[in-house]
Amino acid sequence: MGTTQTRSENKYDDLVTKTGFSPEQIKNLHKRFQQLSENEETISKEHLHSIPALANNPIKKQIIDAFFDKRNQHQDEVGSFQEIGFEQFLMVLSHFRPPTLKMSEEDKARIRKEKLRFLFNMHDTDNDGTITLAEYRKVVEELLSKSGTMGIEAAKAIADAAMLGVASTNVPHMKPDEFYEGITFEHFEQILKGLEMETRMHIRFMDVNTTTMRCGKSTS
Repeated sequence: MGTTQTRSENKYDDLVTKTGFSPEQIKNLHKRFQQLSENEETISKEHLHSIPALANNPIKKQIIDAFFDKRNQHQDEVGSFQEIGFEQFLMVLSHFRPPTLKMSEEDKARIRKEKLRFLFNMHDTDNDGTITLAEYRKVVEELLSKSGTMGIEAAKAIADAAMLGVASTNVPHMKPDEFYEGITFEHFEQILKGLEMETRMHIRFMDVNTTTMRCGKSTS
């Protein structure tokens, strides 16, 4: 039995290196992938749309799209996949892995940057490297209006005011007739500079009834 377990762990060696997950975590995530894919080798957006825990999430579309965004595969490709396999699925989930106590400050900084890039990509829907007012407004509207917090017009006003605030901070000497093209990744990093988000990014629909997972539901 020990030999069988060793073989199973060795099978995941490459994924452990690429993602930082332990063999046990990868094994459990593979079970969840098989549940979602109905034991097929790939999943499509339709498979994720069927997850009950995502049904009422105001940014459901952005979350699902992120799994199929080539930019989230730790590579320099752009565009979208029609379907993804388990390794691609795992690479996206690796953005939600919290830092460990054994990590160096350099590794922690790298992981934070990867998380910020992931969040930036969710907003930058046209892959042009800039979050425009229209893109930012859409996310804010969906977060606020669809959650029942406020109406679309009020959400739109908040988005516009926030973008104006970002513009005045990042381009303080902008003339009245100049147009602010949008938030670059560098601006995005500055905006979230004081936010502790390394341990706050969770995937809340990945539970497979195991205590070894750190990317499932919060126990708090």
